[in-house]
Amino acid sequence: MMSLFTIILLFITGLFAGMLILLEVGRRLGLRHREKMPADAGEGLGAVDGALFALLGLLIAFTFSGAAERFEARRHLIVEEANAIGTAYLRIDLLPAAAQPAMRDGFRRYVDSRLAIYRALPDLAAAKAELARSAAVQREIWSAAVAACPGASSPQACVLLLPALNSMIDITTTRTVAGYTHPPALIFAMLAVLALACSLLAGYGMAGSEARSWIHILAFAAVLTITVYVILDYEFPRMGLIRINPVDQVLMDVRAQME
Repeated sequence: MMSLFTIILLFITGLFAGMLILLEVGRRLGLRHREKMPADAGEGLGAVDGALFALLGLLIAFTFSGAAERFEARRHLIVEEANAIGTAYLRIDLLPAAAQPAMRDGFRRYVDSRLAIYRALPDLAAAKAELARSAAVQREIWSAAVAACPGASSPQACVLLLPALNSMIDITTTRTVAGYTHPPALIFAMLAVLALACSLLAGYGMAGSEARSWIHILAFAAVLTITVYVILDYEFPRMGLIRINPVDQVLMDVRAQME
């Protein structure tokens, strides 16, 4: 089964090739049209061209802005999880001394598992397997905390520790959902269709000159294709050139403090 990154590369390659083909098709159609029709036959078509190009620009702006917002949201969630784990780990001090070593060991294994989930990407099967392991460690930590709380010297131990653990567990669901949150595939299909349609119109507009302007043809196709690739890369920041992985350092710092 192909990885998502491979699918994106194939999509981008196909889009670039399709745009080049339609630029040439549009140019040839324009040349034929000019031979058969009077010079003023194309008057008023600029409004159609302008509308489609404006729609393409609007869709690019919409998808790019959404991808950037989701990227920032994912970064903030990593920091929130690091803070939640750090807070819960500090509150282990409220438990009886005999229960603390096992709890601390559970936290170390838990953070290691959380880091391993995202290191496994883009291998979704490995990431899901590690996510299941992480959930098992969560349950282990929760059960140990509930069992140890009644023996704590302070009656406030459970009131402080258990909500902190609950926040630590809840953030994992939030991060998982954020990782799956993307625009519908139809949006990207529409973006590709509009890019191809605008290529056809751009090629038609270039028919005013007998000689091909390869600089304009290649620049038009390349710039639009690269823009679409950046949007997709932004949407999946653990698979391409744009990476969110450096933000994982905050979790690694939390893990280092547990030694």
